Amino acid sequence: MNDTYRPEIEGLRALAVTLVAVFHVWFGTVSGGVDVFLLLTGFLITGSLVRMAERSSGLSVRSVATFWVRLAKRLVPVAAVVLGAVLLLTYLVLPRSRWSDVIAEVIAAGTYQVNWHLAQESVDYMARGETVSPVQHFWSLSVQGQFYLLWPVLVGLVALVAHRRGWSLRRAVLGILAVVTAASFTYSVWRTGTEPQLAYFDTGARLWELGLGGLLALLLPHVRLPVWMRVPMGWLGVTALVLCGVVVGGTVPFPGYIALWPVGAGILVILAGVTGSRFGVDRVLTLRPVIWFGSLAYPLFLWHWPVLVFYLDVTERVRPSLVGGGYVLATSFVLALVTRWVIEGGVTRITVARPSPRVVLAACAAFLLPVLVAGSLWNSHLEEQHRMRAELSSDPHSYPGAGILVDERTVEELPELPPYPDTGNAARVTWADLDGCIVGSGDDDFVTCEFGAAAEEAQYSIALVGHSHARHWFRAVEGMAERNGWHLTVMTKNACDFSVAPLTRDGDPYPGCSDWNEQAMDELAERDPDVVFTTGTRTAFGEAQEEIPAGVLERWDELASMGIDVVAIRDTPRPDEDVPECVDRNGAAACVWDLDELQPEVSPLDEAELPPNVATMDLTEYVCPDGQCPAVIGNQLVYYDGDHFTYSFSASLSQVMEPYWLEVTGWEATPVVG
Repeated sequence: MNDTYRPEIEGLRALAVTLVAVFHVWFGTVSGGVDVFLLLTGFLITGSLVRMAERSSGLSVRSVATFWVRLAKRLVPVAAVVLGAVLLLTYLVLPRSRWSDVIAEVIAAGTYQVNWHLAQESVDYMARGETVSPVQHFWSLSVQGQFYLLWPVLVGLVALVAHRRGWSLRRAVLGILAVVTAASFTYSVWRTGTEPQLAYFDTGARLWELGLGGLLALLLPHVRLPVWMRVPMGWLGVTALVLCGVVVGGTVPFPGYIALWPVGAGILVILAGVTGSRFGVDRVLTLRPVIWFGSLAYPLFLWHWPVLVFYLDVTERVRPSLVGGGYVLATSFVLALVTRWVIEGGVTRITVARPSPRVVLAACAAFLLPVLVAGSLWNSHLEEQHRMRAELSSDPHSYPGAGILVDERTVEELPELPPYPDTGNAARVTWADLDGCIVGSGDDDFVTCEFGAAAEEAQYSIALVGHSHARHWFRAVEGMAERNGWHLTVMTKNACDFSVAPLTRDGDPYPGCSDWNEQAMDELAERDPDVVFTTGTRTAFGEAQEEIPAGVLERWDELASMGIDVVAIRDTPRPDEDVPECVDRNGAAACVWDLDELQPEVSPLDEAELPPNVATMDLTEYVCPDGQCPAVIGNQLVYYDGDHFTYSFSASLSQVMEPYWLEVTGWEATPVVG
């Protein structure tokens, strides 16, 4: 079988991109199509590089540079057009609160490292997780781009050694590929089992899919299968690929071992090849319209996702209807056609007339550089606006936050100013100086951070312990500690109750939380703080439900036996809506939620039998005054997402918290002089 031109591969591309688009649009799950793209990339690139090395007894720097230039000519202009359109539509359609994130993602996509950017975001619990990036699908292109850089170097080095030692080039490359593929697959299974969100975007966890394609390219010339075997193999591969998204969907983490399903399906189709049989699946895959559609796979893949994301944002839908999804696919198809026409009429025509590498690179740069420069300049402009707003907020008279509720002024007397933090970077500035103190749900570390007076000099010591809803009171507690010369230790872990009960996360066991709890108790036993400050209840998103989490009371009993008091604060209401987006779209006055729809009237802490070392605190009236939960209080943005306080609002709660704290603890205020 010929391993250079295989028409059924274009048909396989057509099927893969169709499955990707359909499952993204109507089901919101993986289809296995992207895994097939990775397999085909490894198959085609490895075969091309090895044949190139065989013709020239190795890969020269010039040949590798020519290889990269050809790839850039085919890939970069189309990607740049889509990224430029994403920037423009972000400005026209998306709320200001999302601009900075999208700009950063577009720049990362344009430099072929957005997969690492998304991997970091995927494990960052404090980042907004409800929004979807319009360039999220560029992760696979980044993986392939990194592969394009790595593979010629690897094959070139192997070819150099093989030539000097008189080895067979194909056998040498085959051996190296086998090792790389096996190592990557092992890593992928481990990483997917421990941190599936990160593994999905991790190049190391995806490299084996490209490696299998390379192994197939090297072994295929030696495979001789009869037609009677290849016909059912082809149909089995296509059927398995179609069923992958239906059966697996979003139920099993990718990639890991389950990615063998779509990759194996693609291998079966390639092994089947062109059978010549009227019953072979290649009769369908090699039809001219199918091959033509397969040639459109790249621009169609690039367009379908941002079109879907912007459509959902404009229509405020979670998933398109049948008709709406049809509009998304039709629009994507037309844009793909137009993009290819523009590229072929521009870059291709210019570079055919003057095919030097410099002309090709200049043409690619003419597309990509304006996008990167525009994104960078726009981001700089936003950063300057953030800085100016931060300077304005330093005036407590203009930005009192919760302090306005105990101020002699009325809300009506407050000057009308833009809210702080800026909706575009509220999350970033909130936790900027707690970097290194936040333990993610996927991290195994145990971290403590200390604030206020030195432990040996402080009259009182506080340990702030729990999950992110305990931590978002940090600024309030830190303010009290700084004013009074108290010592504050912070030890928190995302999505982890301070409890003796085994916890789950997204329906799966969460052993890291139990381990963290044990370490927290050991740390508290060693430090022996006067008070542990933690959340005592858990509210629900968008519902008036609240409970004391399982195992919390037992944990407080253990602290009682250690002679440590507890101040348990009632959890805050959760609007279950991206608050900065609401403010951007509708204005602060329209973003107000009824308290009785978000929280029961009576706190579960008031009805429970608590251990004698526990005092409770409820500051809901300062978050939701008069039964209303506004997005902005005292010109300060209350939440940076749907349920976590901003830095500034938490700090403004310090002055209203302190009298309650002194009352429930019996401590005396000890203001620090100077």
